[in-house]
Amino acid sequence: MDKPNHSFDKFIQEIVEKWENTPNAGRNGDASRITVVTVSSEPGSGGQVIAKGIADRMGYDLFQRDIIREIADRADIGASVIESIEKEHLSGIEDFIATLVSRRYLWPEIYLKQLMKVVSVIGKHGMAVIIGRGANFILPPNERLSIRIVAPVDLRVLNFSRLFNISEEEARKRVTVKEAKRRAFVRKSFNADIADPINYDLTFNTEFIRYEASMVAIQQILEGGGKSG
Repeated sequence: MDKPNHSFDKFIQEIVEKWENTPNAGRNGDASRITVVTVSSEPGSGGQVIAKGIADRMGYDLFQRDIIREIADRADIGASVIESIEKEHLSGIEDFIATLVSRRYLWPEIYLKQLMKVVSVIGKHGMAVIIGRGANFILPPNERLSIRIVAPVDLRVLNFSRLFNISEEEARKRVTVKEAKRRAFVRKSFNADIADPINYDLTFNTEFIRYEASMVAIQQILEGGGKSG
């Protein structure tokens, strides 16, 4: 039997306690302000670095793809997160999920339905940066700022090689496999193309745009109230 992940459990406990003590924190009295950022990235393009930078700059909670996946996988943890928000704010989530499923012609398995609930709740709380797991396909467009980070494959392979201290040949294999898995997950789960730019509000090519410049641009949009509606 797997050992419990105490650091993960502690993270979830801290998040739930924070949410309970600051209910509806993301709204701050302004229903039009967007305080949720979803970040999708090509492997090795710097998406995680940019996502963490935005969370640090804005004081938002950072939910990485592995955290989201584990919350959705573990029903007990998922229930704790979902139940932490006031019942009246949860009203409509089931209807929204049903609409999403119908619109994208999905027949969601238990994991996907749990995933949609978890991401929806995080979105309702706001003040969050969510990496991966198709979050931009789950949250309504007017309630999130959706970012896509890309870069040429050779640059991404070089980044992987340096980051993990592996050969470029091995790095290329890892980048290819990760990219294929992410594309397949989004296609299967949301009947969508992860690479289609129409699914994102902003796309940054980190071959030419520095990480810092991307963070500044995203921060300015968030502080300016988000997107026009």
